[in-house]
This record gives sequence, C-alpha cells and structure tokens, in this order.
Amino acid sequence: MAKALYGHVGNAPDRRMLDEVTKLRARVRSLEFEVARLRADNDRLTAEVEREDLERLSKSASELIAVR
Repeated sequence: MAKALYGHVGNAPDRRMLDEVTKLRARVRSLEFEVARLRADNDRLTAEVEREDLERLSKSASELIAVR
C-alpha cells in the first residue's frame, strides 16, 4: 500500500495538467489586469462626478448669494 501511495504521489504531473495550469495562470493574470483597469476607470469616474458635484454646489451657492 505504501508503494502504491508513493507511486501515486511521486508521479510527475502529466503534460495536459501542466498545460492547464499554464493556461489558468495566464487567465488569472489577464483577469487581475482587467480588475486593475476597471478600478482605475472607477476611480477616474468617481473623481469626475465629485468634481462636477462640487462645481454644481459652488454655482448654486453663488446664485443664492447673488439673489440675496
């Protein structure tokens, strides 16, 4: 039994498994890059919306002051 177990554990992974692992690692890298890109886009869009909100509030405040 020990020899059978050792033989099973000691066998080198087959070529198909190595190819699969290589493809999966490449896919993970691709997805990590996509996540980083989407986060950067999200940060940029959030900053733009915040800037527009501040401009709108500033304009509204200026109009209120001018009316008084």
